Formats: sequence, structure tokens, C-alpha cells
Amino acid sequence: MSPKHAAVLRPPTGRHVRTPDFGPVRGVYVPRTADAGAFAMSTYGIPLLVLGVTDSATLTGLAFMLEWVPRLGAFALAGAAVDRFGSTRVLRIASVLRAVVVLAAAAVLPSVGEGTSAVITVMTLAATTGVLTEFSYIAAETAGGAASRDAGGHAHRVQAVLLGIDQGATLAGPALAGVLLQFSGATGMLLIIAACSLLGAALAPRQRPVWPQEAPVPVAQGLKIGWRTLRSLPALGWLCVGLVLSNCAIGLVQAAGPVLVIKQLGGTSSQVGLVWSAAAIASLAMVTLARFAIDRAGLWPVGAAAAALASLACLALAAADTYTVFLVLVALLMAGEAGMTVVLRTLRAHLVPADVFGSTLSLIILLLLAPFPLAGALVALTPPDLLGHAITACAVLQAVGLAVAFAKLRTHPATRLPASA
Repeated sequence: MSPKHAAVLRPPTGRHVRTPDFGPVRGVYVPRTADAGAFAMSTYGIPLLVLGVTDSATLTGLAFMLEWVPRLGAFALAGAAVDRFGSTRVLRIASVLRAVVVLAAAAVLPSVGEGTSAVITVMTLAATTGVLTEFSYIAAETAGGAASRDAGGHAHRVQAVLLGIDQGATLAGPALAGVLLQFSGATGMLLIIAACSLLGAALAPRQRPVWPQEAPVPVAQGLKIGWRTLRSLPALGWLCVGLVLSNCAIGLVQAAGPVLVIKQLGGTSSQVGLVWSAAAIASLAMVTLARFAIDRAGLWPVGAAAAALASLACLALAAADTYTVFLVLVALLMAGEAGMTVVLRTLRAHLVPADVFGSTLSLIILLLLAPFPLAGALVALTPPDLLGHAITACAVLQAVGLAVAFAKLRTHPATRLPASA
């Protein structure tokens, strides 16, 4: 056999492509649930903790940025680490380190009171958990991608389950974090985050070495590999462009939500949490609906309908004059986003080669989440009475971007037929 043909037939060597010892429930869904719980509680609970400790909206917004900016910087390194060491090892190390960090904060906070030391502690906690959470998320997503490839034509069903787990955590995480902070203080919430982290590490499936180790891929090289792969897949690339523009609007709504609900609509902090709980319920319903709709209609019609729903809801948000209308529109917006996410994950699992999945995944997530810290900065710099105009401008950009993206996707073979066909 010629070296050329041998190279073509050689199996991918990334450790994340190995078949785990356990089935998808024990090997993917259960550890994903534990990690998603820690993810959601960290993301929504730590800003609440910062607000409780500092009583400062400015520092709370800064904590939001400190959670997201280091996360974006960690994606490339996380993808390279997963491609090099495998999803299991990365998930375990990141989860254990996150548990150590939050346990250390739980031990320190009661003794430092509410002064400068407390502020430094919670702000450091926000930044550190943001980085570690992204390592564990990339590892869990890569394991989910491997399970999707194993599922073949039913990949969208696996992705629907994984997205349902994420949305369920988004539903329960903020509420649980708020309850724990109210009734057991910071210590109780941090202990639960640590418990979820350790559970995810303990349940991560064992993966035996199969292929010889390759030389580590530098972070910059991993980004280049991901970019080259994304450029070679036009369908996935156009969808990512549309979703990046969409996330500009979604990130702004999320960052401005407390200001809009409390300052302009006369709501309370608990009502802010209720908005995102309702959004999570709507997203879960959309994920379930999308799973069956894709079987019958295919990826493109479902994705295009979800894009239209998200665009219309976001365009109407600026005109919301009551809390109930605002809640319903945000729920519809996030439902549309969930439908598009199922389409993205299914295309990603089908089109991205296994040996570069981690690097490509890191780049895609980096692109999709880049608008979120920018949204936080925009909210900090925009007068509250002009936030509605800013949302409208971003909603127009979202609608145009999604319309162009799905117009480009309409004739692509991967999106025209039902995924199970």
C-alpha cells in the first residue's frame, strides 16, 4: 500500500474519538448533567454572590465580564488540550480544580467579612471558575460529538438530549443558586457547585489508549486548524456567521435584562430570575419539538423557522412596556435560539472531521460567545433610557445576518433532507 493511501486509511488519532466503556447515558449524559449543573450555578450564581457581597451593580457587571473574557481566552487552549489528552482527562482535571477553587472561596469568605478582601475573593472566583468551566465544557461537548457520530443518522437526537440537559440546568441552576444564597449563604451554594464538579469528575467514562500519541498541537496551530476546517465547510461557516450576529442581540438582552426589568419595568430581582427560567422552559420545549420536526422536515426548514421566531421576538423587545410582555418575548427569543442550536450541533457533528473536532469546536464556541463580554461593556456604557434603541439596532443586525445565512444554507445537501434519511 502506498504511503498516500495509508495516510487516507489511517484512523483519526485524537483521543476524544475513542469509544468509551459505557453507553451514552452513563458515559455522556450523566456526567454532562453534573457538569452543566456546576456550569449554570457558577454562571448565574457567582454574579449574585458578587452583588450580595459588594452591593454594587458596577462590580456585578464587572464580574460578568470577568467570567466571560477569560473564558474566551481559554477556548483555544481547551480545544488543544482535548485533542491532545482526551475529553476524559480534561473533564476530570478541570472539574476537580473548579471544586478546589470554590471550596477555597467557601472557606475564606466567612472570615474576611465584606471588605476589600471579600471583593478580591469573589472577583477572583468569577474569573477562575469561568476559565475552568470552559475546559470542562469543551471536554463534555467533545464527548457529545463522539456520541453523535456513533449515532449516525440519529445524531440530532443525541444533540437534542444534550441541549435539553443544558437547558434544564439553565432552568434549575439560577433558581437553585438564588435559594441557596438566601437560605444557606455563599457557603451552601459553593458547596453544591463543588459537589456537582466532583460528581462530573467521578462519573467521567474511562477511555483506554488506542492510537499512538502525536506531538502536542500548539494553541495557535489549533486555532489555525479550526479556522481552516471551518472555511472548508461553507454550510457550517455561514451558520456560524448568522449565529454570531444573533448572539450580539441575545447577549445584549441578557446583559441589559436586570436594568430593563428593575429600572424600567418596575420589577424585582426575583422577577429577573423568572425571566430566564421561563426562557429555559421555552427552550426545552423547542428542543423537543425540533428533534421530531427535523425527522420529518429536515434541518433547513426547522432552522429557518427558529431564526424567524428569534428575529421577530427580538425586534419586538424594545417596545415591551410591561413585565409580562417582556418575559414572553424573551422566552420566544431563546426558544428560537435553541432551535438554531440543535441545527448547529447536528451539522457540526456530521461535517467536522473527528481528528480536528476539539480545535474546530473551540473556534466555533469562541466565535459564538465573543459578543457576550462586548454586550456587557455596551450595557455599562449605554444610558438606561437608550438601551431599547441599542436592542433594536442589534435585532436588525440579527435578522439580516440570519436571513443571509439560511439563504446560503437552503441548497446545501446536509440541510435539505431529514437527518435520518
